[in-house]
Amino acid sequence: MTPDQLITFAAVAEHRNISRAAVALHLSQPAVSGQLRQLQDEFGEPLYLRDGRGVRLTPAGEQLASYATRLRDTWRQAHAYRDALRGLEQGTLRIGASTTPASYLLPYLIADFHRRHPEVTLHTADGNTTEIVGALGSVDIAMIEGPVGADLPPDTAVHAWREDEIVAIMPRTHPLAQAAGADTEDGLGINGGRVALAAFGPHPLVLREAGSGVRQIVERAFARAGVPMRVALEIAGVEGVKEAVRAGMGIGFVSAMSMRHEDGALCLFSLGPEPLTRRLSILVPHASAPSRVVEQFLALCLADGT
Repeated sequence: MTPDQLITFAAVAEHRNISRAAVALHLSQPAVSGQLRQLQDEFGEPLYLRDGRGVRLTPAGEQLASYATRLRDTWRQAHAYRDALRGLEQGTLRIGASTTPASYLLPYLIADFHRRHPEVTLHTADGNTTEIVGALGSVDIAMIEGPVGADLPPDTAVHAWREDEIVAIMPRTHPLAQAAGADTEDGLGINGGRVALAAFGPHPLVLREAGSGVRQIVERAFARAGVPMRVALEIAGVEGVKEAVRAGMGIGFVSAMSMRHEDGALCLFSLGPEPLTRRLSILVPHASAPSRVVEQFLALCLADGT
């Protein structure tokens, strides 16, 4: 039994999925499976069972997971202490980000940070908001959209970051776009083009996948307004929504920042009567003892969000 095997088992116990654990550990799936087999041989009885697409821990596995998780946390704290003593000349930073910040904010932040600290190794992981919150044990800092939720690991700090508006997007030829004035500059949302939620009721909609921060906010807004939703398609990712809208599947909802570099084929509208906004947040696990790398990247993000 080795520390690496226990750290691997802690990741599998956290994700309940070997493939996702392998991604979080930056290992191949066969490497993770091999470590699990060696650990299971060491104990002489099953530690986990296949359960659909994931795994389920046996009672022996649950007990071992508690020890493995403590070992992993101690290992991370030791690395954070080492990085703090070294300064920022070297180090590793693992960043998790939900879809919108991962696509439209994180690349610029990473480029800026790399110019300042070229010897720091950066690893990134993306997913929807629910997936990133669930993977906090595997990252040093995370960016999410929408509600943070109450089920955060102990010693996780939450930093309010920036405001983001959710907008409706549709082809310029869509009847609702024509009725709202898509042929005018205002209709493009440049000067505050707005469409009431009730107007969307008769039209097919394209929504992000379950767990998406955008989807959660849009569904709550429609429910509060008492407007039914005719969902024509659920699709993963912002770009998937945009392509489905271009293909004529319906009206989509995305972050306004995802439309910054569009070519004008789609028009966007604020939702009325009030803009639909949400807060982007930065989460820092193990906040009582962050490394200097984490502190510097957090400071960069917060300065960028002002």
